[in-house]
Amino acid sequence: MIDHVSVRVQDIGRLVDFYRAALAPIGYEVKMEYPGAVGMGAEMPDLWLMQTDQPLNPTHLALSSPTRDRIDAFYAAALAAGGVDNGPPGLRVDYHPTYYAAYVRDPEGNNIEVVCHAVPGAPKPARPAGKAKAKARRPAKKSKKTAAKKPAKKSAKKPAKKSKKRR
Repeated sequence: MIDHVSVRVQDIGRLVDFYRAALAPIGYEVKMEYPGAVGMGAEMPDLWLMQTDQPLNPTHLALSSPTRDRIDAFYAAALAAGGVDNGPPGLRVDYHPTYYAAYVRDPEGNNIEVVCHAVPGAPKPARPAGKAKAKARRPAKKSKKTAAKKPAKKSAKKPAKKSKKRR
């Protein structure tokens, strides 16, 4: 699985403004900022905009959306923020029957796609029994008794003695 991706940009301020507006409909927002780098995502920063002064090599970036209406909203927001149409929202049945996507070029030429693979109106899959959503757990605090260093246990298995053969 891909954890995150970086897109090189020359005008980071302009591109952050564009991505902030264009990706808001799919839940993306700025999660982290450093000098010359901004991490965006819905939960964790999985899209990084990285300042560069090198020549750009525009890329294709596809993000997913759980619903088609969010793709329509992405497309409208991206065009309003200065993006250029590269394919309006709609089905792309040549990919598969429920491939619904929209494509916009950002102000520096990157092709941004937002896609939904879901069948419209289909019920969400039920969670298998016993597979409740995991809650984030914090490590248990150690009491003073357990915090004291315990002696290491000796291995029950002793190394075999080497036999000495004389020649």
